[in-house]
This record gives sequence, structure tokens and C-alpha cells, in this order.
Amino acid sequence: MAKQKKIEPLVGEELLKKVKELENLSKEEKAKECGYYTVTKNGIERVNMMKFLNALIDAEGIQLDTSAGANGRGGRSASYRISVQSNGNLLIGSAYTKQMNLKPGDEFIITLGKKHIRLRQVDSDDSEVGEAMEATA
Repeated sequence: MAKQKKIEPLVGEELLKKVKELENLSKEEKAKECGYYTVTKNGIERVNMMKFLNALIDAEGIQLDTSAGANGRGGRSASYRISVQSNGNLLIGSAYTKQMNLKPGDEFIITLGKKHIRLRQVDSDDSEVGEAMEATA
């Protein structure tokens, strides 16, 4: 077997697209092709099915955790409602940015309407990409 270069595990839409392309492979082969494996000191490849399956669940937007765990941790779930804070800011929490696969440094153009705010993502060379995200009041 030829040694492959380890790829970064795919997430979000990229993961879903790749899994569909690999529909004829076993789930272990899909996980490996999507980057969910490690190589031991002895050169043995180990597929990490749990991380792969959790990434698929996240990519599909399925919420399995509905309440905090027994230790009181677990964070908040997205309610799709926000309030203006006392300092006048609107805060969009990490539940939303994770769901959209946004990374630190991603930039947006803000367009204000009478009762809505539109965010349009821009890439590194200031050209607009993707569809607009819109919040209405």
C-alpha cells in the first residue's frame, strides 16, 4: 500500500460532498478518505470512526445534545434570537458561527435596511462570496 500524505479532516459541506462521492466505499474507507485517521509509531493506520460520525452529525446540523451533561457543562444551544446588549452591540454567538463553519478573521459586508441587517461574506481579496445571511426585525 502506497503511503498517503495525511489530509486535514473534512467538515461541513465539504465532508457531506466527499461522503456522497464515495458512496460505494465502506464507512471505514469513507472516514479515512475524509481524513479521519491517524498513523501509529509503527506505521499502522487507525480510522477514528467516532470523530468521523460526530463530524457527519454536525455537518447535517443534527442536535443530539438537548441539555447539559451530568457535570453541568455543555454550553447553550442556538435559539435563533438575539437581543441588543446594554452597550448597543448585537452578539452572534459561537453556536451560529460553528454551524456556518466560520473561522476567526472571516469578514462580512454589513448592509442595513429599515428592519433587517444583511451580512455578506467576503474573501481575502474583498470579493463577495456565497449567499447573504439576513436577520429581520
